[in-house]
Amino acid sequence: MVPLTFATFYLSWLLFNGSVEAWTPNAISFRSKSIHKTNFPNVFKHPSLDTTRNNELCSTTSTKLFQLNAATATTELSDAAEKLVIFNSLERQKTKFETLIPGQVSMYTCGPTVYDSAHVGNFRAFLTYDVLKRALLYLGYTVQHICNLTDVDDKIIQKCDSTNTDAKTLTRKYEKAFMDDLDALNIIRADKYPRATEHIDEMVEMIQMLEGNGLAYQTPEGSWYFAVNKQEGYGKQLVNLEFDDMEATERVSEEQEQKQYEFDFCLWKAYKPGIDRDDMTWETPLGKGRPGWHLECSAMARKYLGDTIDVHCGGVDLRFPHHENEIAQSEGATGNTFCNCWVHNGFVNINDEKMSKSLGNFLTLRGACPKADDVRAYRYLVVSSQYRNPLSFTDQAMSAAKGALKRMDKTKQEIDAVLSKEDSSSSSSST
Repeated sequence: MVPLTFATFYLSWLLFNGSVEAWTPNAISFRSKSIHKTNFPNVFKHPSLDTTRNNELCSTTSTKLFQLNAATATTELSDAAEKLVIFNSLERQKTKFETLIPGQVSMYTCGPTVYDSAHVGNFRAFLTYDVLKRALLYLGYTVQHICNLTDVDDKIIQKCDSTNTDAKTLTRKYEKAFMDDLDALNIIRADKYPRATEHIDEMVEMIQMLEGNGLAYQTPEGSWYFAVNKQEGYGKQLVNLEFDDMEATERVSEEQEQKQYEFDFCLWKAYKPGIDRDDMTWETPLGKGRPGWHLECSAMARKYLGDTIDVHCGGVDLRFPHHENEIAQSEGATGNTFCNCWVHNGFVNINDEKMSKSLGNFLTLRGACPKADDVRAYRYLVVSSQYRNPLSFTDQAMSAAKGALKRMDKTKQEIDAVLSKEDSSSSSSST
């Protein structure tokens, strides 16, 4: 009998490498059929990348560790599921994880704006989602996971104009790059990646619901805004804002001067000839225009997961205004609690500064991790860190991650050798 601690190590190895693509609800029984053999990534399908070593490491058939005492393992993990606590940004503390439907999790995560390649800081968020999702699956939950793709945005319009590219061609290009990066990191894909441009009707409907509840209004030039001072609790959900001490976050323009209150945020942007693009505007009952950024998540979460969801994840920078605005929109429209548990990950820093495209200090995954071993190391670096704290991306940190993986690989090989010897001994005895 192999000690349970060996199985614990093996599960850790699988998690750090992300080599199990689908953990079934019954995976806690350690049954070998719950383990799917996969090849560690076809990393970007780049000719300079050697994935042979990772293919060998992650396509092994050593699943005997999962054939342990199923009754004991199941009991322990079932108890763990009952005691699962997660730091909930809404409560500012760890809370017991509970779902609306026993055994089922509705999970919404904020996806990329597909105007450029995502950077390694972005992928910390997606790796955080991956760890949480794997843990929930491992504990026996069924997880319905939705992750949006923002394919209509000011930055997309600017990129299309500067590159003389139509919106669909540009956004599909970076959607594919994003999916390739997810696969390279062995992140379990969401059940669906809805595009904002394919959910205009749902967003229009939500604005109409908000208008009916006295929370949305149209400006003289045709844009629609959310009236934040009419929504009880706005600015006090995921943050604790004092509006008297704040300045408006948006640049004051002629359009914004038409707002009823300086902190009202845009739901629908009226079409502006010479500025907006025909391939990114829609004729709707609200008028011709395009949606504001915050609206898509509320509309798509409601369509695919219902009025109330169990868990919503994103980077800490999204708490305000994005997630606070999501709560206001969703609860203002339906009257129901939008989300019961909020999970936010910390920044990735480079040179002691937050990595971001706006600061120009970002590194794409392909640029920062040109080899398969680099990709493994980055996954390990993120997964082994405390997810809510800032993470420094440095050569030293990546080197340490590679060293840790080498030690884990060596231990795994030793375990495989012991198991192989045990199998040979058992076969000899039986004959």
